[in-house]
Amino acid sequence: MTTIKHFINGVETAGSGDRSQPVYNPATGAVTAELRLANRADLDATVAAAKAAAEKWGDFSLARRTAVLFKFRELVAAHVDELAALVTAEHGKVISDAKGAIGRGLEVIEFACGIPTLLKGDYSDQVSTGIDVFSFREPLGVVAGITPFNFPVMVPLWMAPMAIATGNAFILKPSERAPSASILLARLWKQAGLPDGVFQVLHGDKETVDGLLTHPDVDGISFVGSTPIARYVHETATRHGKRVQALGGAKNHAIIMPDADLDNAADHLAAAAFGSAGERCMAISVAVAVGEAAELLVKKVEERALAVKVKNGTEPDAEMGPVITPASKERIVRIVTEAEAAGAAMVVDGRDLVVPGHEDGFWVGPTVIDHVKTGMSAYTEEIFGPVLVVVRVEDLDEGIKLINANPYGNGTAIFTSSGANARKFQRSVTVGMVGINVPLPVPVAYHSFGGWKASLFGDKHIYGPEGVSFYTRGKVVTSRWPEPTHASGASYNFPSN
Repeated sequence: MTTIKHFINGVETAGSGDRSQPVYNPATGAVTAELRLANRADLDATVAAAKAAAEKWGDFSLARRTAVLFKFRELVAAHVDELAALVTAEHGKVISDAKGAIGRGLEVIEFACGIPTLLKGDYSDQVSTGIDVFSFREPLGVVAGITPFNFPVMVPLWMAPMAIATGNAFILKPSERAPSASILLARLWKQAGLPDGVFQVLHGDKETVDGLLTHPDVDGISFVGSTPIARYVHETATRHGKRVQALGGAKNHAIIMPDADLDNAADHLAAAAFGSAGERCMAISVAVAVGEAAELLVKKVEERALAVKVKNGTEPDAEMGPVITPASKERIVRIVTEAEAAGAAMVVDGRDLVVPGHEDGFWVGPTVIDHVKTGMSAYTEEIFGPVLVVVRVEDLDEGIKLINANPYGNGTAIFTSSGANARKFQRSVTVGMVGINVPLPVPVAYHSFGGWKASLFGDKHIYGPEGVSFYTRGKVVTSRWPEPTHASGASYNFPSN
């Protein structure tokens, strides 16, 4: 049995805690490792190492920092296969999907390599007689990232390179369901030449999370997870004086207009709903079928859902794997059953899927439910599984009203051939990320990722320019160097010229 340890101050260690928990392969249901859980002493040691490292790392020149980042980028690129295999073994997503997510993480590392330009300040000469003003940004100090099970490499790479490039020390608290990839990332950071203590991995549960949220030497928290926990993280950490970006859940809608290419829309809806078994915050979980588009669209999506190859993610032709835990499967099945009982139409039912040779895995097949009403749990809850619900509306205005009434505001999309419809949609929806004939509008690394409403707590999105802003704070210097022979010019009034 493999034991997964922490990575504290440059060393893999079991820590002093006496608790552990099993790690599963969702495709087989088998226990594959034992994960060590941190206690308070482990937490304090990690934060102390980070604080000491941050004081030195923040003084490193930008040239030295970028040298480490460039090396780290090459090492991650060289270990994509190994990282993807770890993700598939503990999350269940197919290898190709795992590699794609790592590729998006690599893009953020590449953006962070440009930190010398991103940290350039401003200078104003002679704002008053003999006085200049300039501004620059400094690191926060110690920041922690609390990351979800569904992207064990990508989301840490959305956080850590930005935090480290800007001069902070970073503590990663990965999901205890998919922890192994974080240790490989730590080894790669060390191999890239990052000083000990600047990147650390601390495994744990709520006890460890609460310790990070309240520790006086942790200056910032980045979080990605469900909305209830995001709200809790934001409220708790801000109450303890920390800067927080907490990305929550989603209920992403895609409007399909009658003028859309319905084959194209159906292809992308199926991929966006069932890819990664629906376990991603940008998954399309609600298809809003407008008018006469509904009947044909549902038929086309049904065909595609029935054709999805659900297998162990290690198989070359697999398109979808299992869900993460038995509890997750039970919750998905419960929500689907409630929708059926409430009168929704089961188009494709994946509740009883069995994958031959993997009978003990945590499987739910692609599921499509039509005629869903907004009061049903299939609409109100974030299912986080391979379930696409179809809501029918009469026109675009009704579809926009539906989206804007939803408490979430993470991602949304429209499929249309009309520029007028697209422009009206993008200007009217109260959602942070919008796709026009693009189902998963995840911004590229030089923009920033984040939603609105109950999908984001805090005022800064993740990575990109807002990531630089989040992990730094501004300082403005007003400077005067008078000639020795000049009068001081001191005044009891507020000076202005």
